[in-house]
Amino acid sequence: MRIYVGNLSYNTSEDELKQQFAAFGEVTSATIPIDRESGRSRGYAFVDMPKQAEAEAAILALNGKTYKERVLTVNEARPRTESGGRGYEKGGYGGGRGGGRRY
Repeated sequence: MRIYVGNLSYNTSEDELKQQFAAFGEVTSATIPIDRESGRSRGYAFVDMPKQAEAEAAILALNGKTYKERVLTVNEARPRTESGGRGYEKGGYGGGRGGGRRY
């Protein structure tokens, strides 16, 4: 099960995150996305635990708990949606304006 961890302290490492979740079972990975511009954590992470029961136990135990002075949001990660980006239909960029002449 993939788990979302929100409101994460910016100085949390992936190893520290793995240790927190390993108390509840096997952790196959912990990923903290990094902001391209600042080079620091984006403040959230994803943890993968192969056993559903262990993952659910970790969610119940860690959601709402304080870690590094931050109250964590921990829940099952939602699958990415294939949206059209910015809400434009089929990749278009607006329109509705005629190509008429301007005087």
